[in-house]
Amino acid sequence: MKEQQVLSGICNAGMPRRQFLRNSVLLSVPLVLGGISLPAAASTYVPPTRTRGTTVLSVKTYGAVGDGIHDDTAAFQAAINALPAAGGTVNVPAGTYLIDPTRKINLRSYMLLNMDPNAILKAKSNSAIRAYILFASKRTQVEIAGGQLMGDRDTHTYVSTSTSEWNHGIQIIGCTGVTIRDLWVGKCAGDGICTGGNTSDLVIANVVSTQNRRQGLSLTWCHDVQVHDSEFSYTKGTSPECGIDIEPDNTDPAYNILIQNCRLNNNAKYGINIYKRASNINLDGCTIESNGSCGVVTLGCSQVTVQNSLVQNNSATGVQFYSGSNLTMKNNVSFNNYCRLGNKDRVDFYLTGYNSKVSRDMLIRSTATNVTIGSNFYK
Repeated sequence: MKEQQVLSGICNAGMPRRQFLRNSVLLSVPLVLGGISLPAAASTYVPPTRTRGTTVLSVKTYGAVGDGIHDDTAAFQAAINALPAAGGTVNVPAGTYLIDPTRKINLRSYMLLNMDPNAILKAKSNSAIRAYILFASKRTQVEIAGGQLMGDRDTHTYVSTSTSEWNHGIQIIGCTGVTIRDLWVGKCAGDGICTGGNTSDLVIANVVSTQNRRQGLSLTWCHDVQVHDSEFSYTKGTSPECGIDIEPDNTDPAYNILIQNCRLNNNAKYGINIYKRASNINLDGCTIESNGSCGVVTLGCSQVTVQNSLVQNNSATGVQFYSGSNLTMKNNVSFNNYCRLGNKDRVDFYLTGYNSKVSRDMLIRSTATNVTIGSNFYK
């Protein structure tokens, strides 16, 4: 049907940022598949504006050239450092700005980094094991908006295939009150976006994170995180190779995380990995498709809900509850998962609970407890 053609992706076909945003407008009316109403690609969600002063500065005033050749790292930092104690806005006009991620751009509290849609922050090629384009540590009331962040994954000098996985587009550590919105980040040697260090009140909205080497988005030690209307795709290069990886470090937790109306597609491994010590995770209204292994995997976590989502064309199982407790799957549409075994045509049907005829779509291991499978639609 027409609705299925709109929502279903073709394996190995990408969706650039502008097309993603355009489709968000075109699909402003909810679609119905087999009687289940799926959320539209667009959302009424408006990300929060953070607190900051009224001062407005431009990186051009502080010497940024924006020709893709001159190193503009110092100019960006000078503009940020020039903000008063109350903070303010640093504008980045259109242009290609070469940034040294080994020095990184250190963001401060009470600021907006406001980038023109045609502003590109391009990582300078390097051989560092750990480096970032944008960095915030123990800051509050920070907003990053617009523009594009381009990593150096294609020109990076790797000591070995497993090194340099900590070369991220954006690294947020121990911050509170952060909004990241309306930007494209890709080709990073590590993650597009990574957060940890007990970060809280983080909002990511209308972001495309694609073609990164390790993850589109890593959520480690954090809580009260919202991710809306975003795409995490084409991750490939070094493990775990997921669109989103919720994986707290050491003994730290990750909790109260909402991922809503997002696309997780064409990643080399999972669409999303939800790992140990993660709890109260809600995956709502998402499209999870064409990933190189499973669409969704849980391991050692609790209170995870997958609902109102389209899960299709994944190479392995659509949703695998490997282990964990209080796991719920309801009101989803599932189609042609475990496609590495070939397509399987079947008559459309609803099923409440689980039986073997949906084993390609859902796998519940004996180590998973308190699993609730509501009514889902299978094609």
